[in-house]
Amino acid sequence: MKVKKGILDILKGKFLISGDAPKNWLFIIFASFLAAVMISSSHSADKKVHRIAALNEEVRELRSEFVDARSDVQQLKLESTITKTVADKGLFPSETPPQKIKVTSQKPIE
Repeated sequence: MKVKKGILDILKGKFLISGDAPKNWLFIIFASFLAAVMISSSHSADKKVHRIAALNEEVRELRSEFVDARSDVQQLKLESTITKTVADKGLFPSETPPQKIKVTSQKPIE
């Protein structure tokens, strides 16, 4: 019978108006504050998770762009590509290999 009466008192809210009500009100305010802090930290963590996911996606895209640019540059540095480019301007590779020039005297040039 006491359990039933205790449950009814809680449902009716008698614990909020009884003699030790200020103690109950302080606990309710404290529990509400803790719940608000918990909800706030949960939202903050969710924002950070979404930001990290967006940054990871951006890193993947930038890495892909870097790989594409690097392969383009490597293609442009090939001798065959350079030969084709300068051939349009009238320059062709030499048929005879270059020769070394040896200087035998150490006279200063005047």
